[in-house]
Amino acid sequence: KVFHPILVSSDKKTALLGGPMDAQSQNLEPVYLSLEFTPNPNTLKYAINRVLSPVAAINMTSPQEAALKSPLGAKLFAIPGIAAVMIGKDFVTVSKSDEGDWDLVHKNASAIIQAFLEAGEQVLADGALPSGNSAQGEVALKIQAFLNNEIRPAVAQDGGDIAFDRYEDGVVYLFLQGSCSGCPSARATLKQGIEARLKQMIPEIKEVVSVN
Repeated sequence: KVFHPILVSSDKKTALLGGPMDAQSQNLEPVYLSLEFTPNPNTLKYAINRVLSPVAAINMTSPQEAALKSPLGAKLFAIPGIAAVMIGKDFVTVSKSDEGDWDLVHKNASAIIQAFLEAGEQVLADGALPSGNSAQGEVALKIQAFLNNEIRPAVAQDGGDIAFDRYEDGVVYLFLQGSCSGCPSARATLKQGIEARLKQMIPEIKEVVSVN
């Protein structure tokens, strides 16, 4: 399938791709979406000129989970063929099942996101954002700082997220979300990139694994 990005005028595209705007500027600016492909053939990313999640990426893999976390996510799960939705700082990724049809998914997802944001509805449910970091020791804090500063901003550009779950007995457990989940290159990123770098930084680390 070949998709055409939602057209954005040159001046608005600059605003979309530039730095974050303050809340007042966001309210004055029309909503603009830009379709982006990701390394995962089953995931599309919609970059948006809005701050949707101020602190963390919110991942949803079922309608029931979306009902608890995000009204926007719940609406997207009503589209036939949607398997997962992730809401990042200024983007939304949608992943389809093997049986899903991209023409149907893309047409409906872009329309739902646009209408939802133009209506000014609340994107995230109350309590959806994590309340804070649970203290897990110095090593865990170093791992999280590394992920937050070096890894998560990079994978967010491709519509993904890699979040810390826990550290136990030399093993780091991570959640692969958005376009990272099921991506053909995810294992290489996990082992050759993240694991190799963490072992250099923290000799106690033996392995990095993903949590399903």
